[in-house]
Amino acid sequence: MEEKQQTEKKYLFDRPGNVNRLLACFFSSLGVLLIIDLFVHKHPHFPWEGWLEFSAVYGFVACVVLVLAAKYILRPLMKRREDYYD
Repeated sequence: MEEKQQTEKKYLFDRPGNVNRLLACFFSSLGVLLIIDLFVHKHPHFPWEGWLEFSAVYGFVACVVLVLAAKYILRPLMKRREDYYD
């Protein structure tokens, strides 16, 4: 039993420190992108596209809507009976 634990391969994200570094990089890059968005000149076609951080909020809301639609609309349509393959 001890031999198996010693030969077990360690992967990159098995260590919590590596996961914390990845999350720190992700959140810091997110913050940098949000700050850069303040200084980039936009060419909006509609007035609401010029709002502060509109693209980030729109993308988040669209993602949430897609997940909810898949869960509550598509899943009942695509789901099969439990004994479908019997």
